[in-house]
Parts: sequence; structure tokens; C-alpha cells
Amino acid sequence: MTRRLSREPLIAIIGATGTGKSQLAVELATRFNGEIINGDAMQLYAGLPIITNKTTLEEQKGIPHHLLGCIGLQEPTWVVGMFVNRALTVIEEIRRRGKLPILVGGTHFYTQSLLFRESLVENHADTGEHAGIGVGEERVELPVLQQSTEMLYAELQKVDPVMAARWHPRDRRKIQRSLEIYFRTGRTAAEVYAHQRRLAGSGAVTSIMDDADRAGTKEQNMRFDTLIFWVHAEKSVLRERLDARVDKMLEAGLLEEVLTLDAYAEAEAAAGRPVDKTRGIWVSIGYKEFKEYMHALQNGEASEKDLEYWKHNASSKTKNSTRQYAKRQIRWIRSKLINSLPASKILYLLDGTDVSTFDSTVIDPAVELTSLYLSAQSMPDPSSLSSAAAEMLQPARLHYDDSAASPEKWTKQHCEVCDVTCVVESQWGQHMGSKAHKKAVSKRRHRDREAYPGPVVGDESVAGGQESGGANVT
Repeated sequence: MTRRLSREPLIAIIGATGTGKSQLAVELATRFNGEIINGDAMQLYAGLPIITNKTTLEEQKGIPHHLLGCIGLQEPTWVVGMFVNRALTVIEEIRRRGKLPILVGGTHFYTQSLLFRESLVENHADTGEHAGIGVGEERVELPVLQQSTEMLYAELQKVDPVMAARWHPRDRRKIQRSLEIYFRTGRTAAEVYAHQRRLAGSGAVTSIMDDADRAGTKEQNMRFDTLIFWVHAEKSVLRERLDARVDKMLEAGLLEEVLTLDAYAEAEAAAGRPVDKTRGIWVSIGYKEFKEYMHALQNGEASEKDLEYWKHNASSKTKNSTRQYAKRQIRWIRSKLINSLPASKILYLLDGTDVSTFDSTVIDPAVELTSLYLSAQSMPDPSSLSSAAAEMLQPARLHYDDSAASPEKWTKQHCEVCDVTCVVESQWGQHMGSKAHKKAVSKRRHRDREAYPGPVVGDESVAGGQESGGANVT
């Protein structure tokens, strides 16, 4: 079947870190008169090419790269809305020059929010794709959000009682987020979330929409006519590749960049502007893992043996963090992005497991598919490209909890032992059966026996209760 020629084409390249996304982007830009837009949150920061894994000028091959190294160390990472607004402006500018915009990056909720007119805004920080991102750094523009937690909760009870009933009165971050949505959109967070769940075609609407209806909704919800390439590598091979990359980063000067960040933080503190090391560039993989080693190194009191131990431990933690990040990136693609895409052929997995055949297994098929896409010719079945494509393009099963979407089913229960509050019954059951809870209960019993010799009465009473204080598990 002949496709309609797109007037506003967009290429998006996704995949786990270390799979060759940037290399493919440059190759496609070279062949199809394109310009590249960075979609990686850490690569927004200027400098620090090793920690942020930026492509070098040599690797860029003269292709213009946008939103790369464009913010300073003192700036918070962009919230999703800011990234989308800036990226939309860049895309428009690229098209005015008659060029093809190519989006590439590993911060996949940036990508998904750009591709869809209304993407899920539910707390992106809680997904774990990158700590400290999307938590609402722009809140400083809204003075009301700087009030005490008690006042914020009272305000949320007035404007959005549904979400107020969900969050604990002391959970400042979630209360702020719900209020921020209300003040920025004019709609309650409860309304926004419900609307976006419907648009996402989740299990909540499956019963009243057939497949054709859901595909049409998703198609209309996309901002652009987009061709997406997923550069993939088999798990064990990617693990070895990422471990080797950390070793290369150390050889290339990773520790010097850690020192640069530390020196900057000290200078800011001396000037009365202490940096918040819980977000932004300060949570980048490779910095936080080496903090203990660098402290021991600068202290000058540790022996060579101890220093070697700290360095090896930091290196191991960096490798583990990198592997976990790659795992989360893949999980996001399979559980969120694929489930949000229309049924049409727009996502193609390219198997880059064998780097020696990268040209034939990744670049060549991507070039051919892009040519077909831009000339509005029929596209092949994505699952036909390789066995990996046939397997990985099956969406991961969504664990949709209807009770979480139904306020009438929320039952806020509090575990005094762990200081944890759960909103729905399934979360409460998971917490009560968790190893962490059982271990905490055991420690509590041990302390009670030491303080009060004899049998401990009412162990069950410390396990749970209703409407008490504590942190949220949602």
C-alpha cells in the first residue's frame, strides 16, 4: 500500500546507553541532509564530555548538534515541558533550513513527551530512568509552592481533594507536584492523569475501545509523522561493553572531571550558593559513585591499599549503575513507549550486538528504511528484520492496577515500623510481605525485648494502622 508523503518527517533514535545511537544519527544525518537534536538529559550540560558521554567533534563529522552542552552546571536539569518546548523550536528551525530533524538520546521520557501531544506526566522521577529529572525544578517560579508543607496540603485539599486524599499530608514532593500541575494547566492532577490514561489506550479503556479505535487515537495523538529506530544489543554483550566503557572513561580522565565538579561545588558553597547534589548533573553516573574514593584521596590519610580498594569499589558501583540504567531504558521502551505507539510500522529494532557488523546490521538497514520512509514507499514488517526484532518488539506486559486509578478504592494504611504509607491494598500487601518490612519488625521485637524483658505483647499493633504519618509508597 502506498504511503502519503510526509511534509514534516522526524527520525527518532532510541535505545540503551552504549548501543551506538549517536553513531547511527550522524550516519543518517550525513546521508539525508539532517541535523541532530540531543535528547539526553545529562548531555544538556556544558563541558564534562566523559561523565556525560558526549560525542566528540570528530565523531560529529561536521553535523550540527542542537541542545548539546547548552546549560551550565548551576542550572537544574530541564523538566520535561522545558525540553519539549525547546526541542519543538529547534525542529521548526531545522525544517526552515530544509533539513531533516533527527532526535537521539537515552532519556526516553523526553523522547516520548516530544513525540506525543499529551504524554503521561505522572511523576517521571519515580520511574527511575534518571534520578532528579522531572521533579518540577521550575517550581521556583510559583511562590505558592514555597510555602510550608502544611499550607500546601491545605491548598491541595481545596483545589484537588482527590489527589489530596491520595498523598500523605507530609509528602511535600508529591503535594507540590499535584499543585504544580493545577497551577500550570488549570486542571486538577486527578483530571490530567485520568485524561492521559484514556489517551494512552491503557487497560482502563480497553473494554470500551476496539483495536482500530485505539490505533486511531494513538495516531492522532502523535505530533509528527515519525520513524523510530531502536538500536539494540544483546544483554550479556551490552554488559561487557558497558563495563569496558567505564574502564575507558577512567583512562580518558573521568576522575579529573569529578575533581572539576567538586571544585565548582566548593567555590559555590564559599560564595554562599551551595549546590543541590540531589539532582541535575550531580546525580550523573560516574560522579556520585566516586565521591568516597575522591574524599579518601584528597584527605591524604588512607594507605595505598585502602585507596586501591576505594577506587575498585567506585569503579564497580559505576559499572553496576550503568548496567541498571541501561536495563531501565529498555524497560521504558518495552513497557511504555511501545504500548503508546500506533499500530502502523514506525518502530524498527536494529540489532547492533556485533560491533564488527554494525554497518550491515544497523546503518545499512536504517539507511534503506529511511529512504523508503522519506519517499512514502511501503515499509516492511518491523519484526521481519531479525530474530531480536521479532522478540523485543513485543510490548512488555503492563501491570495496570485498576484500584490505583479508582479513588473510591484507595485505602491509606500506615506501617509504623517502616514509616511507610500505602494508598491501595495491593501495595499494602506487597509491603507487608517484603523482606525489608519483616527485617524491620524483627529488629523492633529485638529492641523491645531488650528494653522490656519478657514476652512482647501486640506485635501486630506495630505492623500497621490507618491514616498515620510517613512516607508514600505509590
